[in-house]
Amino acid sequence: MRVDDFDFDLPPDHIALHPVEPRDSARMLVVQPGRPLADRHVTDLLDLLRPGDVLVVNDTKVLPAELAGTRIRGENRAKVAFNLHKRVDANTWRAFARPAKRLHVLDRLALGDDESLGAVVAGKGETGEVTLSFDLGGAELDEAIKSHGAMPLPPYIGAKRQVEERDKTDYQTVYAAVDGAVAAPTAGLHFTEGLLQRLADMGVGIERVTLHVGAGTFLPVKVEDTADHLMHAEWGEITEAVVHRLQAAKDKGGRIVAVGTTSLRLLESAARATGRLRPFSGETDIFITPGFRFRVVDLLMTNFHLPRSTLFMLVSAFAGLETMRAAYRHAIENHYRFYSYGDSSLLFRAPREEDDE
Repeated sequence: MRVDDFDFDLPPDHIALHPVEPRDSARMLVVQPGRPLADRHVTDLLDLLRPGDVLVVNDTKVLPAELAGTRIRGENRAKVAFNLHKRVDANTWRAFARPAKRLHVLDRLALGDDESLGAVVAGKGETGEVTLSFDLGGAELDEAIKSHGAMPLPPYIGAKRQVEERDKTDYQTVYAAVDGAVAAPTAGLHFTEGLLQRLADMGVGIERVTLHVGAGTFLPVKVEDTADHLMHAEWGEITEAVVHRLQAAKDKGGRIVAVGTTSLRLLESAARATGRLRPFSGETDIFITPGFRFRVVDLLMTNFHLPRSTLFMLVSAFAGLETMRAAYRHAIENHYRFYSYGDSSLLFRAPREEDDE
């Protein structure tokens, strides 16, 4: 399909720079193919879900992966900044550099406010990507990044304001547990502990999976045809115990509700090989466009995405392209807030032909 098919005009003032408070008071557009759109709120999940349904959340934890510092080359020094986006091994990360033209392979770096975190440029790729080899490794490096880094806000927010202290909590889900993401699974930002407890009390299951979201999620699609796009890979895991409970819920008629495109991509990756959900641990570069056959997810809770993005392609595959075009027109006309700190939507999967048989 042509990437132009997924384009739309979004007024800049629709981009949310901060989340609403409390988190679960955000608006939520309910999109069910073949039925009228419904303007609701996140707390209305208590009415829209039913006992036996299962929310699948992504418990990845965002590292404060934006690092600033100094490039040291003999007596020459230059200010540089990095957004870490993919861990290679215990002491090595790939990162986007600003400005990359100031860096050469084997340049020495002193990072953080006190420049105490040392690293070397171990490689340099295209489009500003570099490989950084740190002096520290493993958990010690993770703690140093937490101490010296800032929250890696999406570029459409970072271009309009500075990182604030509140972003440390605003840009993290309440159930974040496993360090490794450099971007938040933003659909989950709408949940409070109170809402999760009320859903559990009414019989909705809550299961955790892990997908470490990479900065590649913000990269633009530069090709003209979706078939030519190379999807970034991200590491994820679904345990055997979670698979067993999800399958048991489906066997009893419960619906699987993916909280975010990251949860959906991981669940569908785990079912891609056999058509049935299986335990999964490894990298996935699944690219979902219209025509994809969904095997696991029945409903998707997700924010409003960028035009021409892989995520808008995914939601169009899930609920139907024309359905999502109409939903986004409605959202824009009714002043929904877009992107990471914006409002939510609850999408019902478009029926397949075999669903009607």
